[in-house]
Amino acid sequence: MCPPEDAMGGGGGEEAVQTFGADGDAPAGTHTELLDKPCFAEAQRPRTIEHIRFGLLSTDDVVRRAELKVTERNLYALPQRKPLPGGVLDPRLGTTDKRGVCQTCKGTLSECAGHYGYIHLYLPVFHIGYFKSVLTLLQCVCKRCSRVLLPEDPALNESRQTQAWLRGMRDPRRDVGYRRALLKKIIEACKRCKTCPHCGTANGAVRKVASALKITHDPWGKDGLPDDVIKDYLNARDRNKDLGTLMASNKAVEDLTPVRVLEIFQAMPPRDCELLDLKERPERLILTHLTVPPVCIRPSVEMEGQQGTNEDDITMTLMQIIEVNNSVRKGLEGSHSPNNLAENWDFLQVKVAQFIDSGLPGLPPSYQGNSKPMKGFVQRLKGKQGRFRGNLSGKRVDFSGRTVISPDPNLRIDQVGVPEHMAKTLTFPEPVNSSNIRELARCVKNGVKRHPGANFLTKKKDGIKTYLKFASRNEMAEHLEPGDIVERHLRDGDVVLFNRQPSLHKMSIMGHKVRIFPYSTFRLNLSVTSPYNADFDGDEMNLHVPQTYEARSEALELMGVHNNLFTPKNSEALVCATQDFLTSAFLLTRRDTFVDRSELGLFLSHMELPDCHNLAAPVIPPPAVLKPVELWTGKQVMSIMVHRAITFARADVNGGKGSSPVGTFGDIAVRGITTEVKERTYTDGEHMCVMDGYVHFKNGELLSGRVGKGALGGSKAGLFSVLARERGPKTAASAMNVLSRVSARWIGERGFSIGIGDVTPGPRLRELKDSTVQAGYDTCDNHIDSYQKGTLTLQAGCDADQTLEAKVTGELNKIREETGRVCQRELGPHNSTLVMAQAGSKGSAINISQMVACVGQQTVSGQRAPNGFLDRSLPHFKRRAREPAAKGFVASSFFTGLTPTEFFFHTMGGREGLVDTAVKTAETGYMSRRLMKALEDLSAQYDGTVRNSSSNIVQLVYGDDGLDPVLMEGSSSPVDTKRVMKQVQAVIPRRGEAPLGPSMLSDCIEEVLADALKAADVLESERDDVLREAMTEPSEDESLVQSDGRSRAMGNFVRKLREFCDGVALETDKKAKQLGYGADWETADSDITPIDIELMGGLTRAQLVELVATCVRKYCAKRVEPGSAVGAVGAQSIGEPGTQMTLKTFHFAGVASMNVTLGVPRIKEIINASKNISTPIITVKLENDHDETAARMVKARIEKTTLGDVAKHVRSVLSSRRSYIEVELDSEAISNLQLKIDVQSVVTKVLSSKLKIADHEVRVTGKYKFVVLVNGQARSRSAAAEAEAAKLSNNPFFKLQSLRAALPQVIIKGIGSVERAVINQEDGKYNLLVEGTNMCEVMGTEGVCGEQTTTNHVMEAEKTLGIEAARSTIISQVEFTMNSHGMSIDRRHSMLLADVMTYKGEVLGITRFGIAKMKESVLMLASFEKTTDHLYDAALHGRVDKIDGVSESIIMGMPAPVGSGTFKLVMHDEHGPTASRPRARKGKTSKQMFVDEPFIEPLT
Repeated sequence: MCPPEDAMGGGGGEEAVQTFGADGDAPAGTHTELLDKPCFAEAQRPRTIEHIRFGLLSTDDVVRRAELKVTERNLYALPQRKPLPGGVLDPRLGTTDKRGVCQTCKGTLSECAGHYGYIHLYLPVFHIGYFKSVLTLLQCVCKRCSRVLLPEDPALNESRQTQAWLRGMRDPRRDVGYRRALLKKIIEACKRCKTCPHCGTANGAVRKVASALKITHDPWGKDGLPDDVIKDYLNARDRNKDLGTLMASNKAVEDLTPVRVLEIFQAMPPRDCELLDLKERPERLILTHLTVPPVCIRPSVEMEGQQGTNEDDITMTLMQIIEVNNSVRKGLEGSHSPNNLAENWDFLQVKVAQFIDSGLPGLPPSYQGNSKPMKGFVQRLKGKQGRFRGNLSGKRVDFSGRTVISPDPNLRIDQVGVPEHMAKTLTFPEPVNSSNIRELARCVKNGVKRHPGANFLTKKKDGIKTYLKFASRNEMAEHLEPGDIVERHLRDGDVVLFNRQPSLHKMSIMGHKVRIFPYSTFRLNLSVTSPYNADFDGDEMNLHVPQTYEARSEALELMGVHNNLFTPKNSEALVCATQDFLTSAFLLTRRDTFVDRSELGLFLSHMELPDCHNLAAPVIPPPAVLKPVELWTGKQVMSIMVHRAITFARADVNGGKGSSPVGTFGDIAVRGITTEVKERTYTDGEHMCVMDGYVHFKNGELLSGRVGKGALGGSKAGLFSVLARERGPKTAASAMNVLSRVSARWIGERGFSIGIGDVTPGPRLRELKDSTVQAGYDTCDNHIDSYQKGTLTLQAGCDADQTLEAKVTGELNKIREETGRVCQRELGPHNSTLVMAQAGSKGSAINISQMVACVGQQTVSGQRAPNGFLDRSLPHFKRRAREPAAKGFVASSFFTGLTPTEFFFHTMGGREGLVDTAVKTAETGYMSRRLMKALEDLSAQYDGTVRNSSSNIVQLVYGDDGLDPVLMEGSSSPVDTKRVMKQVQAVIPRRGEAPLGPSMLSDCIEEVLADALKAADVLESERDDVLREAMTEPSEDESLVQSDGRSRAMGNFVRKLREFCDGVALETDKKAKQLGYGADWETADSDITPIDIELMGGLTRAQLVELVATCVRKYCAKRVEPGSAVGAVGAQSIGEPGTQMTLKTFHFAGVASMNVTLGVPRIKEIINASKNISTPIITVKLENDHDETAARMVKARIEKTTLGDVAKHVRSVLSSRRSYIEVELDSEAISNLQLKIDVQSVVTKVLSSKLKIADHEVRVTGKYKFVVLVNGQARSRSAAAEAEAAKLSNNPFFKLQSLRAALPQVIIKGIGSVERAVINQEDGKYNLLVEGTNMCEVMGTEGVCGEQTTTNHVMEAEKTLGIEAARSTIISQVEFTMNSHGMSIDRRHSMLLADVMTYKGEVLGITRFGIAKMKESVLMLASFEKTTDHLYDAALHGRVDKIDGVSESIIMGMPAPVGSGTFKLVMHDEHGPTASRPRARKGKTSKQMFVDEPFIEPLT
């Protein structure tokens, strides 16, 4: 908007600009200048899409946006084969030819997006996508007056309900879930209404006709046709004989054609549309005009070598629609019979439906024809290859490469070797500036074929992009100017993204720096293979080159290897030493490994990294042996490596140059690098372990132990973890770089190989193995003899067969374990297989045992080999043979070779593993996708909460403590206090100061804690809450909790820290008394000798202060960053371990027959919130858990006991006078089962059972006897049994037999849904494991402690105890399943999953139904599953998608609102975003604005 003319400072064509002073008030001076631009300039920035509203096009909309009406059936005008005007390929609809021009906008293929046409349908048809919605609407409205079938009389309660529903639909605050539930109630109410409350017309069921897109209305139902209707029909049939074939007199239904439905919908009042949650007029659901899409989305493909084109499916369908539509027009004009017209109308309906959805749900395949299925619009959108998943959520990209990977230990862990050939193709667009112009000029001169060169040059002044292969490169290099963009080759140091598929977690794609190499493979350090799960047996990996400096910096800072050393799954190091590096380090640090000065010099030369220059020489420790030759131990070499790594890391901070070296071994730089780890070889005695298995680093120096996987692997107490936590991840990475270079060279020079001699058993080993196997066989034979004699003692909940299997399997497993131990004892210390197993680089004791001694038991589905033949596993054995060899035990080793039967059993076990892997891959992939879709938009916020993209709170505090799981040091705890104490003791010596006892500690601990909190910059208000929590004991009463979640969590941590210090002081006091000092040794003036001070251990005042300060500082540093995508990380952390799970069923301790589903099937049950799970188990805590008899009594009350279980016999008696069933109870069985029942209570249960037995038909004939007379209809109430009994009602023998079969199934005691209960003993206490459901009744059983009774059934827990119990069950069951497979995931992830499933107030599964209830975003749901269903529903109800989630943002090409997209950047803009400088606001010196919302004012 231009200012008025009188406001201008000058006249004519010139415009005056007034400039203002710095304060924005007074003008600094006025001058006149010519302006080339208009007064107001729009911001040159992309627009942001705020929301998308879905809706239905009206007829006018279709016609208005169309360029032409399509009427011609033919595609081309012959013989020229040019698109026919008025046809579906009319040039006005756009062009598909690269040389063609659109006749509407005159644009080329790249400029014109195409234009729409329309087809006028002479008879309306149903829209296949809204067919169900039309059915529902017709069910809700009167077919005569078009009003909703709900009363409106104010005097009626029903009317008040209708008004309430209408208010609910009009309330803008209501979410989608509420509207769906409300609409469901309204529909149910309408279906119950059989007579219209407005006009009194009968309304009945509205149904779809089978195998056709037709709707019928049955207004009269079972009452039949009224007389007046029959009369009208007969009159019509008499006048028009053709109606007789179309209408059958026996059909009492009204045919709702699209014309009739259109009339009904057009007459619906707007208020009723609101009530039915319709944002558009319902007549838009019926198609009267069909949109013809642009030509460019259905291109014609010219056939090579012959005349003609291949047309798209949509073009062919449109052609058929026009043809049928023209036939319908002729029929309406009277050219065809009514029969023919009806057939054409039906065919038009089918073709229009195929145009939209060629799948045609609800129609027979005969409509498809025999050719390949055609693709409609629905098929283009849905599925993995559809538009949403194939082209919007994920795309193919440029600037990427893929090739085979190979190892290179000389590369740093953050580097990737790229083939030169690939580097010449992949480019980075680098802007020319004064500092790089000479280098880029050289690249331009080198051109395309010479590295480092360039492929393209874009000039700043004209924007022309030149391909340097054919250009005058020297001339272009000379005229290079700042601002030009050179697309140069990839070179050393460039940042790239490296990825391996399947990408199961975020560490599957990381940022690396490039090293250019010859040959054709990507090279990477072996330590970094673990996060990618890569090996070098032919794996291929992908490389992506970020194309902007912003992308490069994000790739390096957020995705760089240094910043992803640890997995958020359980905070263990993923990038760590592996295989040869572990073997080499293990051999190097043995007690008998020494190196002389020349070898030490070689080691030091190997340690030097090529990127670090001008570093001072390393400090060499004194030799361990001085005479006759100076020798250093391997442990000293390892210590030098740690020191050198820290030097390199410090140099890296200084740009790789001139850093001061780490000095002596007490240097401050290595102080605190203290850790103690027990390796696999550890026995006992800590530092004096005979196997040297106790690794102790103190201040960076290796004092004891052979380092292996424990110290150099991913363990939280390992060396790399400690280096990363104490000195930063670059130090840990530097240590890995040094270790990989040294290890690879040293093991290559020393030599390490494996041969047949390493797995050849010696005579003594063979003898020990044979005796071990024979002893196991003898024990198994004894069990089998006991079983055959019937003297086998049964295990809890097991029959004889199950008990025998459990005992024999246990013995055979012991054989393999014992032979493994024998192998470890008997094989020499230099045996290569043993060295690898002990170092943790490859294999285990069981692998060695299988190679050398005994392969062991082969299992199928967790059991011994099943019977593949009659009563035997293979025909080589006797029938009913149960000895080990006949059921899959392989006594041979791989060295000696397997017998034919052993080989067959071994292949049975191997086949199961292969099938399981194949099945598991697909299942876990789908499970991971569902988890990610449900959790993707959850992020930590600045207020500490976890919210989804709609700002709904899912967790008040992330993980209940607000800490980042990737930074945990202990087992899900933020700080490993014990290790920190040892570190503090190593850094701060005692210097003769006595340690603190309990009384002195209690005097100073509060002051020390307060100082530590203050030093850690904890807010004063929060500090008081933390101290109050820390100094008081935890309270069970939540009402006493006064602090917020984060303060409470920190208070709990500080309390545990205080309790730890108290424990140390008590231990010190105990040792002091053992050394002979009195009870008052803390306060007495007794002199404690320096030796006793060391023996007492404990903490001095200085050490206590440092310990507390370090722990508090570490805790505060581990808080989760606002914006962290905790949901996505949680989904990956739960989904990724699923790929490593094996088929596994779990036996409860001591209960061999009590199996529980585990592995991927169990995780699926939990996250699906399945209502029926395979093995529901209730763990019952008993009030009297020390008495087995009491446990048996409770078991009897709970366990389902049938009449057959306690009956001695159930016999039928059939005589000439009467027939009856005689039942005799077994008193001994009743006594053994601890059942308190008698014959009268059993008769009562029989009479109240599902069998229809009258009182007079049952007679008690003795203390334990009763009879059931067969006179009446004694039968089951089930429909099938009723029908069967009716057939046989005249035959008393059949009635007798059916009753005899049904009586033993009558439940006389216990809970019907409980299959069985097993008494289990743990730590001397008894509990019950109940197989079945109905937790409520189990908890209410006498003798059961209900408060501590739990179930593994999530839905049962919710039904019985509520939503919080369900949440707790989800958490515990996920953790139990993971732990059963030897995997650990941080509790915060399972807590987040449980909260997502329960935060709506009901348990929602992570399925298409559950996610649809959790989320409101249409685009997100459409990109998941049921794509078109969600789009149809959104259009019908006028849904609005606010584009605030992750999936929607990706689809729309916008930054996702998590991570670095969480915040808005505020900037001070002095001159505005355009060349014209806007007037400053009065009273402000500068404007503060959001980057994506610049402030622009018009000039005045």
